[in-house]
Amino acid sequence: MFDFLDMDALLGAFWVTVKLTVYSAIGSLIWGTLLAGMRVSPVPLMRAVGTAYVNVVRNIPLTVVILFTSLGLFQTLGVTLAGDNFTVINFRLAVLGLIAYTAAFVCEALRSGINTVPVGQAEAARALGLSFTQVLTLIVLPQAFRSVVNPLANVLIALTKNTTVASVIGVAEASLLMKSWIETYAALIPIVAVFAFGFICLTLPTGLVLGWVSKKVAVKR
Repeated sequence: MFDFLDMDALLGAFWVTVKLTVYSAIGSLIWGTLLAGMRVSPVPLMRAVGTAYVNVVRNIPLTVVILFTSLGLFQTLGVTLAGDNFTVINFRLAVLGLIAYTAAFVCEALRSGINTVPVGQAEAARALGLSFTQVLTLIVLPQAFRSVVNPLANVLIALTKNTTVASVIGVAEASLLMKSWIETYAALIPIVAVFAFGFICLTLPTGLVLGWVSKKVAVKR
């Protein structure tokens, strides 16, 4: 039943999935935090840019975003992100697309956390002479992050599953290998079951660990 199973290829494909997830998660957290700061900024232009970005990007299918990184940035504009071969270029473009897309959801999760911080705390900090940036980084964001661990965990789990879209530009992650095996071997159900189990092994521990972290760091009000 499992004659198709090549553990080296399977582990290699899921390792690419893990790398896509980790790099994209780090980038999304950074860019999403900056977007959240823009959305609550006292500067109207920054608020407008942040709002426009989030509303536009999160309503575009991820497949379109990933295809744009390849067809638009690479093939049309010649953006290679310092890659020296198609494998590296496509991987980096996929990470860029995942960051651009996921950051919009990270931003909204963080903005909901920012809204849970009492306004009086920010007003008191401003009265002491702190700038907006100092209030945001020292007072508001630390509390916001603690209150949105669960939403961010959901975003991370969704990101892990969304890495499968990278296969449309030839990134050799898990779903591309699954497609190849399905086309080669007459064992649809076992192949799908193996890859489904692999993704469960990636996402379930993430949810459990971050759920535990959420309870530990929850803000007591």
